[in-house]
Amino acid sequence: MDADTALKKCRALCARQERSKHELRLRLEAWDVPERNAEQVLLRLEKEDLLNEARFAEDFAVGHFRQKGWGKRMIQHALRSKELPERLITVGLDAIDDTEYRAALASLVRKRFRMERAPDKFIREQRVIRYLVGRGWEPDAVRLAIAGIPKR
Repeated sequence: MDADTALKKCRALCARQERSKHELRLRLEAWDVPERNAEQVLLRLEKEDLLNEARFAEDFAVGHFRQKGWGKRMIQHALRSKELPERLITVGLDAIDDTEYRAALASLVRKRFRMERAPDKFIREQRVIRYLVGRGWEPDAVRLAIAGIPKR
């Protein structure tokens, strides 16, 4: 595929949703665009402000937090897999409102506690902690949220 066609396709991709350089590089590689041309396409997209990794990091972090219920640790791991620099990962995580984050965690803890049917309170708590830590929430924050809910 030539560079002009690749540029048009990448513009269309970036117009629909924020993308990272890594994602676009993989696409260009799959389309057999030579590496030199691929770098030119990426530079052109950055000049046109269609490719902005800081904006991508913010959008990704906030979106995955709100839509998928991911915690910051899982979001951080996913952003690292997109090969973003640490400073941009920090920018993305900072875009998540702390008040909204704590409220979402408290809501998830209450919801998950209602789902647990184990008769032993300790087992229920451990299952809730394990579930939320597995979804990227910080263990200490989960324990604090559990301590804040009324006990039955």
